[in-house]
Order: sequence, then C-alpha cells, then structure tokens
Amino acid sequence: MPKPRVREFAAHSIPGGLALLLGLVGLVVGIALAVTATAFDSAGVKAALIVVGILLAIVSVFAMSGLNMVAPGQARVVQLFGRYRGTIRQDGLRWVNPLTSRAKISTRVRNHETAVLKVNDAYGNPIELAAVVVWRVEDTAQASFEVDDFLEFVSTQTEAAVRHIAIEYPYDAHDEGGLSLRGNAEEITEKLAVELHARVEAAGVEIIESRFTHLAYAPEIASAMLQRQQAGAVVAARRLIVDGAVGMVEQALARLTDQGIVELDEERKAAMVSNLLVVLCGDRAAQPVVNTGTLYQ
Repeated sequence: MPKPRVREFAAHSIPGGLALLLGLVGLVVGIALAVTATAFDSAGVKAALIVVGILLAIVSVFAMSGLNMVAPGQARVVQLFGRYRGTIRQDGLRWVNPLTSRAKISTRVRNHETAVLKVNDAYGNPIELAAVVVWRVEDTAQASFEVDDFLEFVSTQTEAAVRHIAIEYPYDAHDEGGLSLRGNAEEITEKLAVELHARVEAAGVEIIESRFTHLAYAPEIASAMLQRQQAGAVVAARRLIVDGAVGMVEQALARLTDQGIVELDEERKAAMVSNLLVVLCGDRAAQPVVNTGTLYQ
C-alpha cells in the first residue's frame, strides 16, 4: 500500500460552553441595540444602532454555528477550504472556526463478518469459510482522505485476505508437521490478522481480532472427505491397538520365561504370539478352544 499523505493531528478548538455564552450575549446585545434604537429621535442614530444591532446578532449567530457536539466514541474531521485542519476527539461541546466543515466519523469498535466464501485450499479441494473481523478507526485523517470509502475498503480487503489465507493452506494437512486450516486455527488466525493489518493500514484502521466463523468442505466433496477422515480415525485406532497388543504379548512371554511356567520352542512361541494377537486385535470376541491332548497335539 502507498504511504499515507496525511496523518491525524488535533484540531484547534475551545470549550463550547464559553463560546455559546459569548454568542448568546452578543445576540442579546444586538437585539437590545435594535430595540433601543426606537427610543432615539435622530434618524442617523436610530439607523446606526439598528445596523450595529443586526450585524452583531448576525455575527453572533454565525459564530455559534462553529459549535459541535462530540459524543464519546466519535470524532469530527475539520477542513478549511479543502485543507485538513485537524480532528476533534474531545467529547462534549467544542467550538472551532465556523468557516470550516466538520465531518462526523465513528471511532467505536465494529464487527465485519464476511459472507460464506467458496475457494480451493492448497490441495485444490473446494472448501467454504467465513470470518469475522473486529476493527476500529485509529487515524481519522487516513480514513477520510486516503481511501474513497473506508467501510467498503475494509470489507473488500477482508474478503481478499480470507481468500488468500484459504488458498495458502490445506483444510487438513497430509503430513504431521504442516499447518492446516482445521488443525492449526490459532496460528492461521494470527497470520490472517497480520495480513489484514497490512492491507487496511492505509485506511487508518486497526485490526483488534479476527476469527473464522465457518469452515467446512464444499457439499460436493463433503461425504468423500468424511469417509477419508473416518478411515484415518480407524487406521489410527488400529495402530494404537496393535501397539498395545504387541506390548502385552511381549510381557506375557517374558513372565512365562522368568517364572519357568512352561518352556516353549520357537514354533510354539510363534503360534502363541499369533493366537494372542488375533485375540487382542480382533474386533469380535474370541471363541475359546479346549485342547484335551498334549501341548504338541
């Protein structure tokens, strides 16, 4: 983004209560001069008092047009003949040069939620995602003069940043060390916040927080990806079961050997290991078989 040509600074203003009091006094004095002019017989004096009174009343009313009500969480951007003359951030009644124009701008915290966007992730899979961004205007001069419409600018740049983040990372990473939109939500939202800050900084906007509010596969591949996730879960569970079964078999053989309960040759050990693994790793209950002969029959 280009460097900003204008930065916010405080506008010269005075408390509005004093300005309002002076304006009312001038208006009352002007009306009083015009009224008391009727008491004089001289036409010249009468005309002079009326003119002075009217002029004083007009000047007082014009001066009071420089009064501004500034609510908390709002600011007034002051311009004089097209030039930026500062920003009023002090809340309450303030007075500035009545020849200036004062544009109201909100500095309160705002939310912007994007629509559900359909994009392709890093693996080319179509996904749907949406995000919410919490922001506020930090520099009123940049928001007013650097961009045409800062509300539309924030909306467009937020959508662009969300799309860019979505195509940079996969929904689910195939390798364990890679970042994914679903598995590394905190890291991805931090990267989204950094990119958003870089995009909207030119408009004088501060990004407070950004979060994904919707993340899912597109409907046309959702069922296939669900089967893939289920298959991955089954494989992971089977791997855990096999690891546990091997440990139990190893422990059983070690205890039989240490306690001298029975001596098994290599062939019988292999048969015992096979039977134990079948029993421990099977998804159904084992059916016991009673051997009424010897160990080798």
